[in-house]
Amino acid sequence: MKKLKLFTLTAVALMSVSGVANAETALLASDDFVGISFWLVSMACLAATVFFFLERGSVPANWRVSITVAGLVTGIAFINYMYMREAWVMTGESPTVYRYIDWFITVPLLMLEFYFVLAALGKVNSGVFWRLLIGSVVMLVGGFLGELGYINSIFGFSIGMAGWIYILYEIFSGEAGKRAEKSGNKTFITAFGAMRMIITVGWAIYPLGYVFGYLTSDVDANALTVIYNAADFLNKIAFGLIIWVAAMSNPGRSR
Repeated sequence: MKKLKLFTLTAVALMSVSGVANAETALLASDDFVGISFWLVSMACLAATVFFFLERGSVPANWRVSITVAGLVTGIAFINYMYMREAWVMTGESPTVYRYIDWFITVPLLMLEFYFVLAALGKVNSGVFWRLLIGSVVMLVGGFLGELGYINSIFGFSIGMAGWIYILYEIFSGEAGKRAEKSGNKTFITAFGAMRMIITVGWAIYPLGYVFGYLTSDVDANALTVIYNAADFLNKIAFGLIIWVAAMSNPGRSR
């Protein structure tokens, strides 16, 4: 009964936002594959958000913050994708600023998931929290300022890459990575490794898009938009599902 109430409240809240975004909906053409990709990702994010909030009560208490954050990430992405979808259908464009509005909120939350999952297994130094947060902000600010022309594009790209490399160091060789390896929990280590691979491989799409789509214009803008949408599906939804699997594998979960 409690899950049903939560499902209803979550669905109503998200679909209310959807209704506002769709106030002046243009028809989606059947051959508009970019628009279709926006629809698919937005609906997938909606489903993932409802799922994560429903499952929050099914995992051990020390994992609930991580599951809540996973739901917030996909929920924010859903709302933003509704507006990006409408912008695309009505104008044929996907303004970069929309993506950065999403990323400035969801990317730091995704980075802090490493801290939260480590905290689920035991006490962890708050320095991990701040290093991951600062690294993600530096990465985003550099990319935003460079891609929107506020600073030299190469300089902005370099700042963004420095932030990303700093994050990779922390989760592989830094304190976060070392604590994960020392946890002794094989399921957790596997999940942590999968999360790291998403940050390494999945996130590589964004700097490559910056280079080939913005700096050199070697990639078609429409193709790049579809690739970005697919990357968001992997980097937000799959990332959260990995955490859920790790939480459900933890002894003592409640059903």
